[in-house]
Amino acid sequence: MALSKLPLSTIFFLLYTSLFTISQALSSKIAVAQIKDQQDNEPFVGINIGVDVSNLMSATELVSLLQFQKVTHIRLYDADPDMLKALAKTKIRVIISVPNNQLLAIGSSNATAASWIGKNVVAYYPQTVITAIAVGDEVLTTVPSSAPLLVPAMESLYSALVAANLHNQIKISTPHSASIILDPFPPSQAFFNQSWSSVMQPLLQFLSKTGSPLMMNLYPYYVFMQNKGVVPLENSLFKPLTPSKEMVDPNTLLHYTNVLDAMVDAAYYSMKNFNFTDVVVLVTESGWPSKGDSKEPYATIDNADTYNSNMIKHVLDQSGTPLHPEITSSVYLYELFNEDLRSPPVSEANWGLFYANATPVYLLHVSGSGTFLANDTTNQTYCIVMDGVDSKTLQAALDWACGPGQANCSEIQPGENCYQPNNVKNHASYAFDSYYQKEGRAAGSCDFKGVAMITTTDPSKCFMLFFAINNHRSFMFRLILTEYRV
Repeated sequence: MALSKLPLSTIFFLLYTSLFTISQALSSKIAVAQIKDQQDNEPFVGINIGVDVSNLMSATELVSLLQFQKVTHIRLYDADPDMLKALAKTKIRVIISVPNNQLLAIGSSNATAASWIGKNVVAYYPQTVITAIAVGDEVLTTVPSSAPLLVPAMESLYSALVAANLHNQIKISTPHSASIILDPFPPSQAFFNQSWSSVMQPLLQFLSKTGSPLMMNLYPYYVFMQNKGVVPLENSLFKPLTPSKEMVDPNTLLHYTNVLDAMVDAAYYSMKNFNFTDVVVLVTESGWPSKGDSKEPYATIDNADTYNSNMIKHVLDQSGTPLHPEITSSVYLYELFNEDLRSPPVSEANWGLFYANATPVYLLHVSGSGTFLANDTTNQTYCIVMDGVDSKTLQAALDWACGPGQANCSEIQPGENCYQPNNVKNHASYAFDSYYQKEGRAAGSCDFKGVAMITTTDPSKCFMLFFAINNHRSFMFRLILTEYRV
């Protein structure tokens, strides 16, 4: 029928519907472009958030801390609804997780998988930028009885993402322990434990088909501890090496200056043995503990600072690995908080950058890496008393600092500028910082048997820094400076 023969009202209706359809299509394309814009084109350092923490701050408080520290990528060990709500419109990218105890239900039922996606993904995306789903955690080595359900669970979740048209925006994978790789050095001889071939083959097929990464939890700390005398500490901490200390793969003659690169390449060679060369390694956990028991002498603040600071620089330098210099794996640092509720050994509770009250355990040296983790040292760090320490313990530490420690305690004597208020906590903060500065702010010099912490406010000027958290744990995250000069 010719358009000229149609009633005018019909023509207007057709024009309106056509314009509406075009508008909707354009809106859809813009939305897709915006979503693609949110995907990561460059390597990054993210951070894991464990919750085995006493008096854990609220989700809103936690997200405020992340924003303050310029953290752009996080990994959760669940799909906590409060966190997902708090992350909305922040642009912080998040990996959510299916806990191991939910694998059975999801791997056995497509309906359960679809319900999980609807409840934990569709309900929040795209306001909350979910980038991936980690299905279980180290399933093959921690809950091997669930291994046969791992790939079925991933496939069911992927089908649910397809149904929601989110499969191109959200990847699905599962984090593995480094122990699934045998003979990891030299990397060219590495291979997956053959007892898991029935799982790894279809898993890699799934990752290849969906463009998802192989998630690996890689800890040079454990490699060093298990191979002391063979693996130098310098290699584990990314310290500069002389050529004689570089690890050389005799089969490829590739030189490895750090353990993490060797572990990543071992994963690539292991995949190559299964004829997969198109799957990228994503390091979902890596870090170094800042404290350990007598059997863990290398779990120190200095080593933790060195490893994490150098690892961050290494990733952001985008230098890749000896096998794949063109590919730099992104890394999720383990972890945000010291999880004090963890079972022994002592190191298990001391992987965090922060205590639960958001004060830093130590300060990273990541200058030149932008504003990421803004608790960087800039030669302006100080040592003060931690909250909640009893007066008797503080007095003993104060006596040591002003006595054998040879701190300059003249300003806290009666009649001097920092004598008031006359209490052990304020005097101890002054003395602790005097000792810390005298020792050149060396790692470990702000400890005093666990009663001191590092801050960025100068107690020598009689200022105290508080991260204001009221009785209801309402996290204000601002500095309240109270001057105590007389």
